[in-house]
Amino acid sequence: MLMTNFLSGRKSVREYKKKIVSPQQLETIQEYLNLLEKEDGTGKIKFRLYENGNRIYDGLKGIGGYSGVMIESPHYIGLDIKDREDRNIIYGAYYMEKLITELHSMDLGTCWISVNDVKRELKEELLGNIRGEINYLLAIGYGKPKNPFLNEPFSHRIGVDELVFQNKIGESISYGELENRALDDLFYYIRFSPSSLNKQPWRFLLEKDKLVLLIKYKDGEEANLIDAGIIMYYFEELGKAIGLNNKWTLIEGEEKVGEDNYKFIAEIKL
Repeated sequence: MLMTNFLSGRKSVREYKKKIVSPQQLETIQEYLNLLEKEDGTGKIKFRLYENGNRIYDGLKGIGGYSGVMIESPHYIGLDIKDREDRNIIYGAYYMEKLITELHSMDLGTCWISVNDVKRELKEELLGNIRGEINYLLAIGYGKPKNPFLNEPFSHRIGVDELVFQNKIGESISYGELENRALDDLFYYIRFSPSSLNKQPWRFLLEKDKLVLLIKYKDGEEANLIDAGIIMYYFEELGKAIGLNNKWTLIEGEEKVGEDNYKFIAEIKL
């Protein structure tokens, strides 16, 4: 599967058929979840597969969901993060998107669901013994056919000139410079990465031999680390197509610029 095609056409599925996923496929999914946990290797990230989606949906209806609306699906996967350190939140999201890519190859639809505001007592009643915190679920199943006469809502994407800074925050980079460094296509497609409420908070600072990932946020808010993990995953996958096989390295620090804050997340060697 071409990542460029997947990313530019990636859509969350919010309506599912009643059809359940076969026991064999659920077993395959569980094996893949185990592999993701092993790949992470910290023991701080765990994926929990819930086969009885009806019980979870009934318990969270009107409480949790996508933009406040609970998504009904036959199955869910919980992202259980132990110790709410930045690293664990970022890589929890990273591996969740890697999981979504795998489920897509199995012809299964997915949708992120926030349960951040659900009381822990109810979460444990519905989701069992939670080691750390489960603030996100992933709805999975077979999506209902879309009505061909309904238009998809337009999703505005920021331009590459807004996305990438050169050497200094706020200093836009020329498209010619990106072409010279063979990064033009990568940045064109990375804009299609999903983000919470489509805020697209990621920014990149291009320096001589490395790229720094920043997350933009307003005063009174926190930088969205889930969005950071998602963009890191897709950047690495798109990078493979141009021979860039390096991995992100997390960094720390914040810098305030004008009305906006930029949290320094990670850097990758070019």
